[in-house]
Parts: sequence; C-alpha cells; structure tokens
Amino acid sequence: MTANTPIHEAVREHYAERIKGNASCCGPDACSCSDSSLYPEDLLATLPEGESAVSYGCGDPITLASLQPGQTVLDLGSGAGLDCFFAAKQVGETGHVIGVDMTPEMLERARSSAKRLGISNVEFRQGFIEDLPVESNTVDVIISNCVINLSPDKSKVFAETFRVLKPGGKLAVSDIVTDGPLPEAVKQSLSAWAGCVAGAVEAKDYIGMMEAVGFTNVSVTPVFFAKEDVDSALNEMKLDVQEYPREDVYKAVYSAKITAYKPA
Repeated sequence: MTANTPIHEAVREHYAERIKGNASCCGPDACSCSDSSLYPEDLLATLPEGESAVSYGCGDPITLASLQPGQTVLDLGSGAGLDCFFAAKQVGETGHVIGVDMTPEMLERARSSAKRLGISNVEFRQGFIEDLPVESNTVDVIISNCVINLSPDKSKVFAETFRVLKPGGKLAVSDIVTDGPLPEAVKQSLSAWAGCVAGAVEAKDYIGMMEAVGFTNVSVTPVFFAKEDVDSALNEMKLDVQEYPREDVYKAVYSAKITAYKPA
C-alpha cells in the first residue's frame, strides 16, 4: 500500500484549493501550461451546453488516445473529471471510464458533475496512482494529463499501469518532462512539486522506466512552453533559482505527448 508522503500531502492540498476556487491549471500557480485552450474546438464542442472546461492539465491526452466505442478507459489523476467526460462520450454506452484521484474535493466535484450531466458510463475511485484500485488486465487505454510527474515513485506508477492494461493496451499521456537536470532549489520545493515542475524527470529516464516494466514502442513528442508561462510559474512558486539561468529552464522543462503499448 502506498504511503502518504509529504509530497502527496502537498499535492493534495494544492489541488483541493484549486478546485475550491474553480481555478484551472492554465495559470501561473499550477501546472505551468499555456492559458490558451488545451483542446481542439471540435472536442470542446462535445461538452454539454453551459459546462465549463475546468482543466488541470498540460495537454490533450484524449486526441492522443484515439479512443474507440466499447473500450474501457482509465484516467490517472482524473481531477474534476473533464478528460473522463470527453472519454465517456467517445467510448459510448458500451464503453466504460474509470477516474482515479487521491483528492476528496476533486472526486466530489467529478461525481457531482457526472450526476448532473447524466453521464452513466463513468465512475470515480479514490486512490493513489502508485497503487491503483483497478483489477489486472482490465483496461484498454490509460490516459493521464500532467499527473505522473507529481508522483514521488514513478517506477511504481508505470508498473501499476502495465499491470492493469490488457495485453495490447495503450498508454496515452500528456506530462511534464525535462531535457536536463533541474536546480536543487526547484527539486526541493514542495510548491514546485505541486506545480508540476520539481517532479519532472528527464525524458530519457521517463522512457527508461516505462521500458523497464515492459512497455514497448514508447514515443515522446515535446511541446515547449512560452517563456512568459515559465516565468509566471517560477515567480508564483517564489523559487530562488538565480544560480540557474532561466534560459536553461526554458530549454529544460517542457510538456510532452507520450504513448506506449503493453505487448499483446
């Protein structure tokens, strides 16, 4: 069973506050993503009228996943449920979507929204992504949006995702990775962990951890942030990184579209 570490607690508190204020990640105090829409207009158009796209992510795992009717989908760190609702629409009545999150406030919002919207093919479970409350070999596609970087034990996360995927299953995530080491001031900051920066690892290490548990055909496509977004994030976290040129941060930290497969 996964221990509740100081990192888990900092992340939980951070996102509980975000959902209370109905804030999205697309601001300076969360996951360092751009304030432009993360999703294509045709996908946003599938949201019920009047429903807002509250996102805490850094990309669009739904388009990356290429979901099909009848599939079972698992969302790691499902938050307020936005990606689950998109997925539920795409897999249809014969499909099923499971969202896992460790933050009670997020689960409450997601369940309330699902009930209000009448979405019956989605459920939300409380748990850690390092110890998934999901049976082995039962999931067709796993999605995640700017969450795996938050885990202090990513190898365990990848082992768990591999366990629950069916043979031939797909992992499709958006996440923060780096192209070099981060300054110590960033790595030791709990606010930087909650802000999706301190926990980011080098892309080569990310790939290595996935391949170590058995994933194949791992693909990582970078999507770089605008400088002003990185500046806003670092300023909001109140990090002293003057010993580490910001030009290096601009080059080192980026979002990535990541896919991998469990062998059939």
